[in-house]
Amino acid sequence: MTVPALRYALAAAARGWPVFPLAAGDKAPPRGFTDWEKRATCDPEQVHAWWQHRPYNAGIATGPAGLVVIDLDVPKPGQHPPPAWNLPGIGDGADVFALLCQRAGIGVPWETLQVRTRRGGLHLYFTAPPGTRLPSTNGTLGWLIDTRAWGGYVVAPGSTVTLPDGTGRYTVQHATAPPALPPALFKLLQPAPLPAKRPVHVPIPDNRHSAYLRAALNRELDHLAAARPGQRNRALFGAAAALGELIAGGALPEAEVKELLEQGGVELGLSRGEAARTVASGLRHGARRPRHLSAA
Repeated sequence: MTVPALRYALAAAARGWPVFPLAAGDKAPPRGFTDWEKRATCDPEQVHAWWQHRPYNAGIATGPAGLVVIDLDVPKPGQHPPPAWNLPGIGDGADVFALLCQRAGIGVPWETLQVRTRRGGLHLYFTAPPGTRLPSTNGTLGWLIDTRAWGGYVVAPGSTVTLPDGTGRYTVQHATAPPALPPALFKLLQPAPLPAKRPVHVPIPDNRHSAYLRAALNRELDHLAAARPGQRNRALFGAAAALGELIAGGALPEAEVKELLEQGGVELGLSRGEAARTVASGLRHGARRPRHLSAA
């Protein structure tokens, strides 16, 4: 018998939406299944091969699929709107979205493919404007609203998720072809222009370790710049952890390296806050293993 997630995965692939497996009962790929955005496929034979032995859930790689999915969530127990959204009639992401559309002067675009999520939220599917690469966002549009485009994915219908914060199946609530993303929403989702790049000089002691330290710094920055969508946060954390070992050992200055890494994260498309949090976490991780260089 064909599991529901496989049936929907094959249907998505037939529409030209690349899919990949998610762990059974979960929203994340199976252990060891990396680079999902690149490996996602529309090949039915590969899809059948993935699902041959396990009842996986299914994920849709929204960027390669040419989709922008607006994720309207519901609050968790005890969660209340922040001050900016603590308004009459605002109780969940759908309410925020309706108000957002009203402020933008457009009708709420409910007439699209709608998928009800496991906790009662809603996924609204739209096609991305041709030739664009909108990034995924978390809370950019408003409270309890995320979007999934490049660098993100959505759990496909037919998938059942069992997690501590909620259990349920993703089901199609309204079946129709996704229309184009309304221009007013596209405008809101366009990334803000990058701030002017400020040269950051990392002072390196002029001793026999100078060449090694410059090479180590440049190597991590090169790895970061080459990171693909879906791996940028991990690449930033890895670079911060590696350089954090040298900082903890007293070989590199923390302030300048931290600023350089945060700037690199922003250039990759991360928000300033997300880049700062990832760098701080990586530096703390690296500090657990200080790397001391022998005296000159």
